Amino acid sequence: MKNEFQNYLESSKYVDYENALVRKQADLLKSHSETEEGLVRDTYYFVRDKISHSWDVQDRRVTVSASDVLKEGVGICWAKANLLAALLRANGVPAGFSYQRLTLLDTPDAGYCIHALNTVYLSSLHKWIRLDARGNTEKIQAAYSTEEEKLAFQIRPQYGEYDYRDNHAYPSEKLMKVLEQNSDAIYMYQNLLPDTLELA
Repeated sequence: MKNEFQNYLESSKYVDYENALVRKQADLLKSHSETEEGLVRDTYYFVRDKISHSWDVQDRRVTVSASDVLKEGVGICWAKANLLAALLRANGVPAGFSYQRLTLLDTPDAGYCIHALNTVYLSSLHKWIRLDARGNTEKIQAAYSTEEEKLAFQIRPQYGEYDYRDNHAYPSEKLMKVLEQNSDAIYMYQNLLPDTLELA
């Protein structure tokens, strides 16, 4: 499996699972899980529920790498996806990144943004699944599932939304640079995300 999934197991600048804090959390999650599927499920719910989404809690801190997100306990979806990938990779589970183009708010009038989620390979099931650890709200109800995807957002083609259904080993450099060049998550969310963030 190492050769086939090598890129999806690497530690990197943004998926920095060699960081001591990330490694400690990964070890803790593994110690409470008896199966691969249990480990993936518990890791997913940790990132979804224990790490706040910046917009939901109106937190201005900008986090980028997995260790940043874990240390600060907050991040937008791009950053939270880095943490989920890092925690899974640290325990030998291949994990990557997938993207969607969504309206920033409820209608196209406010513009569009790129939403990040994760791909995960379950060797016990011999397949990739997608998990969305953005964080739930009253309207957003994502969950762990190995069958039907239970993502944060349903694509609405009539509004110009679409699902790339991609599987990247590394997070988008373009999106990471946006995070690195900003220090106010709320300003970034309101002013930089709409209509400026096509992946290509």
